[in-house]
Amino acid sequence: MAIPLLGAVPQARYVLGAVRLFNGAATLFATRPFGKRLGVDPDTSPAAVYALRLFGIRTIYVGAELLLARGAHLRHAVAVAPAIHISDTVSAALAGAGGQLPKKAARTATIISSVNVLLSLLAWSPAKRRRPWIR
Repeated sequence: MAIPLLGAVPQARYVLGAVRLFNGAATLFATRPFGKRLGVDPDTSPAAVYALRLFGIRTIYVGAELLLARGAHLRHAVAVAPAIHISDTVSAALAGAGGQLPKKAARTATIISSVNVLLSLLAWSPAKRRRPWIR
């Protein structure tokens, strides 16, 4: 049985879930090297390591939802995915513009998040769009 919100490109949720799992695991389990790639010195910024680990756990969870959830839970996960990735994209762009991230790291994060926005929109059928925060 097809899930109504997974219309345009159903495979997009699997690709997005895999991207989320990979990026989340890299952030969670290789936090120090990941932080260094972002231009953060883990030795002088231990709070950044903590924040990256939180991001990694969150990213693994939302990736697993797309791969493992079924029914209403899956419909909700697919429906909120664009909002998650749009906020990630805006955050990365603002961090680069504000100097909180080096330009190259901010550009990479913005591009990855933008691809995730595209995948999330492809997984979310335009015919069935609704506001998931209203029940």
